[in-house]
Amino acid sequence: MRYLVTGGAGFFGSQVVDHLHTLGHDIVIIDRVYDARLATIATFAQVDLRDRAAVDQVFAQLGPFDGVFHIAAMLAHAIKDPRDLVASNVAGTRNLAESAARHGVPHLVYTSSNCVVGKPFSQPVREDDPINPLEIYGVSKLRGEEILAEFQDRMAISMIRCPTIMGGGRLGLLSILYEFIHEGRHVWILGDGSNRYQFIAVVDLIDALMRAIVQPGFHLYNIGSDEVPTMSELYEAVIASAGTQARVASLPRAPAVLAMKVLHRLGMSPLGPYHYQMLAESFIFDTTRIKTELGWQPTKTNTQMLIESYHWYIDHLDEVYNADVRSAHRQPVKLQALALVKRFS
Repeated sequence: MRYLVTGGAGFFGSQVVDHLHTLGHDIVIIDRVYDARLATIATFAQVDLRDRAAVDQVFAQLGPFDGVFHIAAMLAHAIKDPRDLVASNVAGTRNLAESAARHGVPHLVYTSSNCVVGKPFSQPVREDDPINPLEIYGVSKLRGEEILAEFQDRMAISMIRCPTIMGGGRLGLLSILYEFIHEGRHVWILGDGSNRYQFIAVVDLIDALMRAIVQPGFHLYNIGSDEVPTMSELYEAVIASAGTQARVASLPRAPAVLAMKVLHRLGMSPLGPYHYQMLAESFIFDTTRIKTELGWQPTKTNTQMLIESYHWYIDHLDEVYNADVRSAHRQPVKLQALALVKRFS
């Protein structure tokens, strides 16, 4: 098969590319960030999805494609101007869908996000539950879903709403947690840490994508791990595996969330509304539909994922802090005002 992967140089997209290559497929990558290693196993089109003509040229010159994996997304903590995020995630998705339909692509899989849900009205969250995204990233991913729905009569489309994707090389805001654990500092939970927040492992999400890319029709799926521990239990397990002097400590929930909101609005913290929810509230997807319709099952728990990701961080410390420009999920974030929290941890 010949597949197009958008965001193929990113944390998750690059692992999809590696998996497709292992299976012997031909791959074309669309990404704004060039990756020399990936260019040795795939055709690399250094293209911005906002450039309609350039996107269409990829389909015209490098196709035809048996399927498209639409993974590219601009993240809120990685941009200065919110309009760039909207243009990339929304207009970029429309440009891609229009070109895919125009050039006869039969299948498209879209990695959406649990951010489209916002604050759940009930747990676990089902695909047909009411949604209300709280911030611009969630709004942009929901708009992407709505755009793709317009094309459901022209190609088979599966949209998969993902919680935090975990695996070796996943950094971003998780680098803050890893840094605190590695240096033996307090690892802060909000309140008693009894909230539960679901992850999805790279290998499990790739398995779902490979099942979805051959699925006929139009579908929306939730995905996530089983056996989700509390945040307190999760952090304790990672600290035990790390063997450092780090320890879990508690902050009053309401004042801490208020402080994070104020610092974010002042541009002094990388933590946005999505992260307040992850740290302070529970979020678990009902995954019955994807298990039933695609025969999919998760193979890794949250605890396994976070421990593996932490040890990848430790094994690649020099690369983490000294590598060249990478996607937002593949580089650590700046602490900003959180540096003060670190000082007193």
